[in-house]
Amino acid sequence: MKQEALTLLDLNALVRRSLEQCLPDEYWIQAELSDVRSNATGHCYLEFVQKDPRSNNLIAKARGTIWNNVYRLLKPYFEEATGQLFTSGIKVLVKVTVQFHELYGYSLTVQDIDPTYTLGDMALRRREILQQLEAEGVLTLNKELEMPVLPQRIAVISSATAAGYGDFCHQLQHNSRGFFFYTELFPALMQGAQIESSVLDALDRVNRRLNDFDVVVIIRGGGATSDLSGFDTYLLAAACAQFPLPIITGIGHERDDTVLDSVAHTRVKTPTAAAELLINCMEETAGRLEYLSARIQEGVSSFLEREYRRISSCQARIPSLVVRRLSDARLRLLTVHKDLMQSSVTMLSRYRHKLELLQQRIADASPDKLLARGYSITLKNGVPVTDLSGIVPGDEIVTRLHKGELTSIVNRKSSNRK
Repeated sequence: MKQEALTLLDLNALVRRSLEQCLPDEYWIQAELSDVRSNATGHCYLEFVQKDPRSNNLIAKARGTIWNNVYRLLKPYFEEATGQLFTSGIKVLVKVTVQFHELYGYSLTVQDIDPTYTLGDMALRRREILQQLEAEGVLTLNKELEMPVLPQRIAVISSATAAGYGDFCHQLQHNSRGFFFYTELFPALMQGAQIESSVLDALDRVNRRLNDFDVVVIIRGGGATSDLSGFDTYLLAAACAQFPLPIITGIGHERDDTVLDSVAHTRVKTPTAAAELLINCMEETAGRLEYLSARIQEGVSSFLEREYRRISSCQARIPSLVVRRLSDARLRLLTVHKDLMQSSVTMLSRYRHKLELLQQRIADASPDKLLARGYSITLKNGVPVTDLSGIVPGDEIVTRLHKGELTSIVNRKSSNRK
């Protein structure tokens, strides 16, 4: 016998009644959120998906709905508890009822959510990122950098309008010790889906001017804790871990460390605490300088005191030493004086004898002495004549005798050569 045909509406109604009878209860299910969106009425529409862990291919999918009266309570509760936006891509544990509508088909209506499941999944993802960085050998690179002794030049990555940025600058500028700090802002989005790309871009800009700065401070301050997931990405963590300047994070949360906090050189709770950290670094350096200055002053005073005592001791010994040394010097001077006098007398006597001998030799060679012995000298024009060749008849010549002179005119000349 041929079965009576059903209309599509009849069949869908039968499916609805069957599901209501077979699945009347509420069920906790694990799934990943996809295509999350809300409309003006306050309802939230989404898809639940499940992927194969090895191939990442979809293996199950269901349409979901969160009605306004549940969604307005569930969303802030979840985001406050997890620090994670209620958005696509996260894994959740939700309580649902199974619904089937003749027109819209199969769907799941969300009644409740367990944030601890998502927290566990987020913690797992954080651990996986940290394990990957450790395997790559970069996890602690930034922590191993030495904090500058005087961290005065600070590159700040933050939103220009963030209250935390203003608090940070005010704290530095009005520190009680009057330390000078230079800060330069590299604006970045600190909430929403663009945190990763925006902060990475700011880090690139700082990296191009490394010589201008001592440290980098990433601060957020205020804002919803649901935005923290933007600081839990591998790319941002890897960039910060390998950054060549120490990075200080103060992104305004106390409950959990983000991956960025885990790889940064130093993590503090708030932007104000980041400023206090830098001020404390300056105070420690100033304290060390004051200590060293005191040590130097103490050392110099001690040295001068020792030298004063040594000089005083020397002064006490000087009179007797001076008398003894003066006496020895006087005796040496007397001896030297006697030797000099004796040497002078001997030398003078020797040179006097030489002078007498020279005087005698000069006297023996004197022309006057030769003339006295009968010799004469003939001069022409005041020049002694030694050769007849220079005389001609008519020349006037002078003959000088021992006593007097004769003037003659030459009539002739003759040679007596033999």
